[in-house]
Amino acid sequence: MARAARGILVFGGFIAVVTATFYPIYFRPLMHLEEYRKEQTINQAGIIQEDVQPAGLKVWSDPFGRK
Repeated sequence: MARAARGILVFGGFIAVVTATFYPIYFRPLMHLEEYRKEQTINQAGIIQEDVQPAGLKVWSDPFGRK
């Protein structure tokens, strides 16, 4: 019984670490769209996309501008 409990704790710990890693990367921006958009507007101020975009590639668009 103790061996099974240890296995469950190890597996549960792994899931907790993966979840804690993905939260700030993926889930937080999805749950706080306006805050994320404002932060990106500040970060991208003064950047002319045509100057930094490699030739022949599509210009960046808002990933949250879904239809």
